[in-house]
Amino acid sequence: MDERSAGPLAGIRVLELAGIGAAPFGAMLLADMGADVVRVDRTAGAGLGAPAATDLLARGRRSVAVDLKHPEGALVARRLVDAADVLVEGWRPGVAERLGLDPGGCLARNPRLVYGRMTGWGQEGPLAGSVGHDIDYAAVAGALHGIGTPDQPVVPLNYLADFGGGGAFLAFGVVCALLERERSGRGQVVDAAMVDGVAVLGAMVHGLLAAGAWTDRREANLLDGGAPFYRCYATADGGHVAVGALEPRFYAALLDGVGLDPADWPQDDPGRWPALRAALAARFATADRATWADRFAGTDACVAPVLSLVEARSHPHLTARATFVEHEGLVQPAPAPRLSRTPGALSRPPVLPGQHTDEILAETGLSPAAVAGLRAAGAVA
Repeated sequence: MDERSAGPLAGIRVLELAGIGAAPFGAMLLADMGADVVRVDRTAGAGLGAPAATDLLARGRRSVAVDLKHPEGALVARRLVDAADVLVEGWRPGVAERLGLDPGGCLARNPRLVYGRMTGWGQEGPLAGSVGHDIDYAAVAGALHGIGTPDQPVVPLNYLADFGGGGAFLAFGVVCALLERERSGRGQVVDAAMVDGVAVLGAMVHGLLAAGAWTDRREANLLDGGAPFYRCYATADGGHVAVGALEPRFYAALLDGVGLDPADWPQDDPGRWPALRAALAARFATADRATWADRFAGTDACVAPVLSLVEARSHPHLTARATFVEHEGLVQPAPAPRLSRTPGALSRPPVLPGQHTDEILAETGLSPAAVAGLRAAGAVA
């Protein structure tokens, strides 16, 4: 294997205790960058969301199916911990402890282990034991309040808390702990909470709020759709364009493209913003999305077509960068970010629960006969 194909995390073994949402996304990011991610699935199968064959969050893995509640299955899990650099779990606080896979016990067995914990509310605090989903964490962190129309917050899919504030911060924390381990020789616990990550994503807005440059109302600010030069507009064919003409010269290019006179529409007059929104809406409604995309192509107006998930795959820029690739029959986003010398790469397709049980257990030193005995006992599958 040459250096370019190895990935920056080659040689790092990650033990992922199967879950849903944010933790698998964080483990996917590690796998994309070359880590050997071994997912511990339930013996009854995944049952954790998308069909296993198309679950892109499960790409790049190997899977061992273990009944963690079975005494012999618990012993298997501890053998896997001994050989891991990283453990990732996304369960509610207390679950790992009840299964005998708590951080204290795991670090006692493997002092170099980085133990990544992914929850919505964190490991402590009044809500730590409560259930929730992406929308709840974004709501309590203040982020959801700022997204939507004046009358209604709008759900930003589960990109915001699950993946942006959750899985991405989990992966970042794990890599930070691995880097620190090179100095100290010791592992540690990474407490990644979606509510914390979403709050950090809002750092700039909190700064603007402190400076008096942001008001705590929707569609009343520069970046929340309140500014007529930073919002989406419907086109004649039912599509939309996204306008991001913040800087004065970009704003001038926008007005030139839609045929409005800058003298009539000063950018820095919020009192005229409602009228300007109406004027821009009327102009964009006169032509279809493709026409506007062509008109603004090559300009500095910061106008882009709002593409669907399927349309985005064939956009010329994303095609040129291979932002989306087909791998093992599935079209999917390529690993990011891009490293010049040791880039990440897609390796394995979405893993099926228990697909590599025999292979992984053999790596722990168990004989085929021992594995067969565990399977017969129901400890593994």
